[in-house]
Amino acid sequence: MSRVLIIGGHGKIALRLAPLLVERGDVVTSVIRNPDHQDEVAATGAIPLIADVEHLDTDGLTALLDGQDAVVWSAGAGGGSPERTYAVDRDAAVRSMDAAKAAGVSRYVMVSYLGAGPGHRVPEDNSFFAYAEAKTAADEHLRASDLDYTILQPGPLTLDEPTGLIEVADPGDGRVSRADVAAVVAAVLADSTTVGRTIAFGNGGTPIAEAVSGTVQS
Repeated sequence: MSRVLIIGGHGKIALRLAPLLVERGDVVTSVIRNPDHQDEVAATGAIPLIADVEHLDTDGLTALLDGQDAVVWSAGAGGGSPERTYAVDRDAAVRSMDAAKAAGVSRYVMVSYLGAGPGHRVPEDNSFFAYAEAKTAADEHLRASDLDYTILQPGPLTLDEPTGLIEVADPGDGRVSRADVAAVVAAVLADSTTVGRTIAFGNGGTPIAEAVSGTVQS
C-alpha cells in the first residue's frame, strides 16, 4: 500500500487514475480547487482535498505533501491566458517538486506531453506556445532534481475506451485514450525501473506494464 497524492484530481486522467490505485490498495488523496467537485472525486475512492496549488507557496505545498509516498502531477491551466498557463503548468509544478523534496516525498510522476522539450518547435505566435514552454521548463526542473521521477509524454488525448495497449518505441503522433494514460501512470508507480526516465507513448499493441518496463532510459 502506498499513499499517493494526485494534483489536479478532477481532471479526466485523474478521475480514471484514482480508482485504479484505490483498487490495488493505495490510499489516494486528490487535490482539487473547486469544492463543487468533492462528491465526484470521492466517488472514485479518493479523498478530496481542497487547495489551490496555483497560489500556494512552496511551504504550503510542502504541508500538503506531508506524509505521502508519491505525487502525481496531472494539473493544468487548461488553456486560456499565457500568464495563467505559466503560473500553473510551470511555476506551480516547479514549486510542487521543490515541496516534494522538502517533504521527503521522493517519488514524482509528471504527466507531460509528447514533444515537450527545448526543441518543441511551437512558434511564439501559436496559442500552444505558452503550454509548450511551461511544460518544457517543468520537465527540465524535474530532471535536474533529486527526485525519483518519471515523466510521461502521451500524444493527443482521446475519450476512447481503454485498450491496455501502448507503443513506446515508435508512438507516431502518440494519440492515446485518457483511460490508458491513467493506466500508464498506475503502472509506472508500481515499477521502480521507470525511475529517472521519460516515456513517450501512444496507443499501440504492447501491454502497458510490459511497454513501460521495456523502455530504454532517455
